[in-house]
Amino acid sequence: MKIFELDIFGFTLAPTYYGLMYIIWFLYWIWALKKTWRYTESQRESLFLYIFAWVLLWGRIGYILFYDLWKYISEPSNILRVWEWGMSFHGWFLWVVIALVVFAKLKNVNFWKLADDIALIIPVWLFFGRIWNYLNKELLWFPYTGPLAVQISSWSYFPSPLLEAFLEWLVIFVILKLVAQKIWFDGKLAALFLILYGTFRTIVELFFRVPDPQIWYYFGFLTQGSLLSIPMILVWIYLYFYLKTHDTTK
Repeated sequence: MKIFELDIFGFTLAPTYYGLMYIIWFLYWIWALKKTWRYTESQRESLFLYIFAWVLLWGRIGYILFYDLWKYISEPSNILRVWEWGMSFHGWFLWVVIALVVFAKLKNVNFWKLADDIALIIPVWLFFGRIWNYLNKELLWFPYTGPLAVQISSWSYFPSPLLEAFLEWLVIFVILKLVAQKIWFDGKLAALFLILYGTFRTIVELFFRVPDPQIWYYFGFLTQGSLLSIPMILVWIYLYFYLKTHDTTK
């Protein structure tokens, strides 16, 4: 959804809420990393570029592969239609992990400490992304006329993106902050973040929103997002307990 549209000397300027959400999150990212004493200014700048590039590239590629592959095969030019930007969390998170591994190796920093720091920043990005979904009237559920309902033509819908924003931002952020004060081993926040995100994403997609129309349900009840989230949850539950029992900071 466009915020406004302005013609200037033959060029059209039409910023979207999606782009605005990314700008706000990256500004928050820079501010949050500055508060972390472990990184120099040079390391923060490099890390920002690593994450920026990989989130945008692989988030887009992941969306194409997981959610609308045949559309882009039939019309490859649609890949460049960035004003119709589709992004996938599952598309970029694995590649961001790889980028962090490379960064940690090159900059000689502890990967799991770095992952924990990033885990405290990502919920804010998820919040802004869900707010964009809400403003763009996406990922809705059943007819609903209560507070914050989304109006499309003559129909009102339950604002599922706001529920996701609450769970994926505030609830996860508060839990991670509490865990950071009480549990002491590197990697705990990164693992717990992905477990919680996958769990909340699966719950919302199974019970509080309709699936993506171009895919619909697998096996009559699983959405694409939940199908991608369940293996992620299992892997990171294993990693959480592995890191806990192999803690080298004791």
